[in-house]
Amino acid sequence: MSIQVQSITKTYGSQKALDKVSFSIQQGEIVGFLGPNGAGKSTMMKILTGYIPSDAGSAKVAGYNIQFHPLEVKRRVGYLPESNPLYPDMYVKEFLRFVGRLHGISGRTLSNRVAEMIEITGLGLEQHKRAGTLSKGYKQRLGLAAALIHDPEVVVLDEPTSGFDPNQLVEIRNLIRSLAGKKTVLLSSHILQEVQAVCQRVLILDKGQLVEDSPIDALASGTSGAFVWLAEFEEELTQKQLIAIPGIKRVQPLDKKRWHLLSETDKGMAMTISRWAIEHGITLNGIQKESRSLEEVFREKTNN
Repeated sequence: MSIQVQSITKTYGSQKALDKVSFSIQQGEIVGFLGPNGAGKSTMMKILTGYIPSDAGSAKVAGYNIQFHPLEVKRRVGYLPESNPLYPDMYVKEFLRFVGRLHGISGRTLSNRVAEMIEITGLGLEQHKRAGTLSKGYKQRLGLAAALIHDPEVVVLDEPTSGFDPNQLVEIRNLIRSLAGKKTVLLSSHILQEVQAVCQRVLILDKGQLVEDSPIDALASGTSGAFVWLAEFEEELTQKQLIAIPGIKRVQPLDKKRWHLLSETDKGMAMTISRWAIEHGITLNGIQKESRSLEEVFREKTNN
């Protein structure tokens, strides 16, 4: 495992930011880390990168226990925090050389790495500018270049595409996708479409607890624990009527005749819904299983 988290707990005063959170990430996976504001995402990322300690539990990154080998972890992790700390008076190339030297890179190797990072993050036209004069999007590119310059095994990105225009988003998406299989990436973003486009798997935190851990494909197909059925009836129905269907745990109206019905299983559900309609003298015009968007899953898991 590239990242192993076991029962991590963190409390700030009376607020429990993380409550016995456990998960693991394989080498080469790109994993989305989602949750509402205050769910504990940034706290977990700071713990995994050695910036703050946990109160309880344990975590290993790249095979090293964070508590006992924090420097070994930091050598193997590239971190772009949400705040993206830059030295505004440093020029782009100067800053990247500075960060590279902090990681022990020197000479021709450092020059080559700086040039490579400028190329892959699209900083070529901005490389002779001071960091403080860059737009927000280019500041994010510079922060990403700094996170990757020492060729880390694990990359932790907290809101990496903040400030990007649509064209820049495509470029950075492609860059992050290119890391699949080579590096482990844990990516937090409020842009759910971004996570769905880039990540192979998603973790969702809510109120400090892990409420979902599934492959993206499983979420869309409903195999992560909830299946969505689009049912169209001849009659106008109510939520109270439909929630009584055996196996249905939640209903969402599209209009008074078209509904999304959520079930925990898909085995025989179409027949169950059809039989329920017949038994109650209701005309079912059609029923089909639908894929869910990541946004729908997110709202279902965190709207409590």
